[in-house]
Amino acid sequence: MPKIDAYEKEVLGAFDKGKLASVASKAEIAKLKAAARATAIKDRRVNIRLSSNDLQDVQVKAMQEGVPYQNLIASVLHKYVTGRLKEVKTVAAGKKTEPEDQD
Repeated sequence: MPKIDAYEKEVLGAFDKGKLASVASKAEIAKLKAAARATAIKDRRVNIRLSSNDLQDVQVKAMQEGVPYQNLIASVLHKYVTGRLKEVKTVAAGKKTEPEDQD
């Protein structure tokens, strides 16, 4: 498990003690459960070739996130095809700028 900071420990402690309550409505929860079921259905197998460096970088990111690297790849692809993954433009000085709206 990745290391957690003081705030995360506080949240976990509150959760363990039952001090946290959901703020989502029953309708929101049902909608989220349906979306989770729909995205969790993995009925096709795909084989791709990646460079060793890219695969290693993905595995490191996945380890940092605490998820299997295949799940991370699937998540990134899903976010891309649904339009939820936006490119972050960088300027010459290395500073990030906000993505432009894509019409």
